[in-house]
Amino acid sequence: MHQPLTLKINEIFPSIQGEGLRLGEPTLFIRLSECNLKCDFCDTKYAWKTGQEMTVESILKKIQKIHTAFPTEWVCLTGGEPLFQNIGRLVERLKAENFKIQVETNATIFRQLSVDWYTISPKPPDYFYQPEYVKKAKEVKIVVTKGLDLGILEKLRQDFPEKIPLLLQPRSNSKSSGKHALELIKQALSKGMNNVRLTAQIHKFFGWR
Repeated sequence: MHQPLTLKINEIFPSIQGEGLRLGEPTLFIRLSECNLKCDFCDTKYAWKTGQEMTVESILKKIQKIHTAFPTEWVCLTGGEPLFQNIGRLVERLKAENFKIQVETNATIFRQLSVDWYTISPKPPDYFYQPEYVKKAKEVKIVVTKGLDLGILEKLRQDFPEKIPLLLQPRSNSKSSGKHALELIKQALSKGMNNVRLTAQIHKFFGWR
């Protein structure tokens, strides 16, 4: 497969993973530009268009420089939608540097990559995802919007192995979204659904990137 000469990168920075099962772990983030969905509730809309064209080698040099002062083993490829671009070569080079790689994706695109951790987040209205993720995903993160209901959770719970958690993430940590999430968890429990959990974005509480 043809590898692009450059990738459009919005930002590269060190921080703490603020969401999901890897919450709290030091991580180097590579935020890729562009997205194929552009949800109205997206909290990184700035990544849809803005960004800098960078070669894989220049990305690696920046990661290596940050890693000197922030020597974590994890790199998270996020967006935007990171799989909207062909990141195969970047993943290969990061693995060659012995990094563990997490990809945060809306799951509408699948690429065969040597990734350690897929966080998938299917989006409304249809919550579509590529079938490969049933076996590949480590977690299914669902933003709690007004339209999210028990039927959607039941469908996802049936589709994914019970060991894979469904993580309900209140939209922007809002109280109303949190209340809706709690009600959905109660409904899920009443239906005998297991491994449906509440999660939050701790980096927003602390004002981190």
